[in-house]
Amino acid sequence: MEYVGELFALLTAVLWSFSSFIFTTVGQRIGTIQLNIYRLLFASIFLLITFFIFNIKIIADPMQVLYLGLSSIIGLVIGDTFLFKGFDLIGPRHTLLIMSINPAIAAIIAFFALNERMGVFAIIGMLVTLAGIALVILDKKQNENSRFKLNKRGVVFAFIGAAGQGVGIIFAKLAFVHGDIHGLVATFIRLAIAAVILFPATAIIGSFKNPFKIFAGDKKSFGLILLGSIIGPYLGITFSFYAIIYTKIGIASTLMATIPIIMLPLSVLIYKEKLSWKSILGAFISVAGVAILFLH
Repeated sequence: MEYVGELFALLTAVLWSFSSFIFTTVGQRIGTIQLNIYRLLFASIFLLITFFIFNIKIIADPMQVLYLGLSSIIGLVIGDTFLFKGFDLIGPRHTLLIMSINPAIAAIIAFFALNERMGVFAIIGMLVTLAGIALVILDKKQNENSRFKLNKRGVVFAFIGAAGQGVGIIFAKLAFVHGDIHGLVATFIRLAIAAVILFPATAIIGSFKNPFKIFAGDKKSFGLILLGSIIGPYLGITFSFYAIIYTKIGIASTLMATIPIIMLPLSVLIYKEKLSWKSILGAFISVAGVAILFLH
């Protein structure tokens, strides 16, 4: 089927966009740390079921597990926790716009850590992406019309989330460079390690909440987090894997990076936001920057 990879890439962007709104709602109801724990747990269970149905064996050597573990801690435990904090403080549209800088962060780190080549077009792409983000962040009129008000704390959290995911991608890539490993198996290892770390960590710092008490009194949150885990971490990750298989990585990555554009009509539909021309233009500019970075 022609363009199947491109279709999977666009579906990935749409699914992640919808899941971000779901996770924003759940995070405000049960807290961002609890959200991250149960999202990771549910997605891990769904992947295990997939492995059983399709007879996929979980095979990875110790070094790959180490790299994926580091990727998990930095990208999922730290990065995604700050990502959800950003959702809560400045909303999913602004947070995911800022997150569009994470490919640039990954490229910069890969240049120094992995000696990967970074040409003039890559640098131009990064600057264009930053310009698009800056155009939205500095738009005072948009901040007045938005349900979520931009603030320094939320912006910083979103950038930390982007940096965490950018660094996490590098360690995940090292696992693939080290040897062959199934993409879904690598994803499961990352998700499972993050869930295993977060459970005791939250207990130690006193943030752990009994899930039976949480969801017994809030069945809506349980249903939402289950739905969000299916369409986001599970289907989103699976579709992105097939997108990379069936089309060029640059094309797939660019199409998956269209989330800031997809978020525009969804924000109007769901939050009734009145978008300024700067916020719309900024989203398109940031995606154009990512396209230059990947397709140069």
